[in-house]
Amino acid sequence: MSSPTGASEVRPQAVLDGPAAAAVFLVVTVEPGGEPAARALLGELPALVRAVSFGQRDGELSCVAGIGSAAWDRLFGPPRPAALHPFPELSGPQHRAPSTPGDLLFHIRAPRPDLCFALAAEIGRRLGDGAAVQDETQAFAYYDSRNLLGFVDGTENPVGSAAAHAALIGDEDPRFRGGSYALAQKYLHDVDAWEKLTVEAQERVVGRTKLTNIELGVPGSHVDVNTLTTADGTELRVVRGAMPFGRPGHGEFGTYFIVYARDPEVPETLLRKMFLGTAEQGPDPLLDFSRPVTGTLFFVPSADLLDELTAR
Repeated sequence: MSSPTGASEVRPQAVLDGPAAAAVFLVVTVEPGGEPAARALLGELPALVRAVSFGQRDGELSCVAGIGSAAWDRLFGPPRPAALHPFPELSGPQHRAPSTPGDLLFHIRAPRPDLCFALAAEIGRRLGDGAAVQDETQAFAYYDSRNLLGFVDGTENPVGSAAAHAALIGDEDPRFRGGSYALAQKYLHDVDAWEKLTVEAQERVVGRTKLTNIELGVPGSHVDVNTLTTADGTELRVVRGAMPFGRPGHGEFGTYFIVYARDPEVPETLLRKMFLGTAEQGPDPLLDFSRPVTGTLFFVPSADLLDELTAR
């Protein structure tokens, strides 16, 4: 991987992996006394991925591990990643983004759900009573990269060196080069209310055509609010890995939203625009139909640093 940030000299975790057919998002808190088991698991994770996928056709299994702010000091101590902090709750006049517990994140991706399941089960066994599951979401690809509201999702992701520049820490935090920050939220959709809108009204909310995914340039739309530029017009990018999930029998339809960024201020600024609005525009209109129930920020060490930390 080549990156102008200098992150090419270290091995990142699989934060730049493309979309997969299946995923599991597992967020846990480490119980008092569970720190040794958590450190051991983090050190063994690459071997577990290889073992679960060994010999499997289409076995492109990957797992990204992240550590929350409170857990970092308990597991590894100083130094800390420069921008690691608790996820900030956002409460606007209409919408709220909660901050919820999370010490460890495991973002598992594979072409087959059984591989995701097998790795998540092994992670749970290794942690045992030393951790409590805060959220476990099994997600899937839906039609042609669509979310459960029927719109294509993630088409504006950067690729190649642009993705590395957006997601991987460079020389601004040399000790943690090649790492990333993962911001994760679980959104539930009010599909019944959404389906009462005409297609044209849905398109005005999202800012894209539903069938062909063409941007419409609608001021104040979801697409408009989720675009962040600098004073000179440069767009600030993140790498998005959102996927749909749901349980139709329980009336649950949602999107697990996860972004990787070299600076968490970028996605947090986007969230402030979404939930609080700005002097120029109101909050994201899609929030009238989609609400977050979790919110956590994690630091994702490079693969090399994770090896070093867990070998202590």
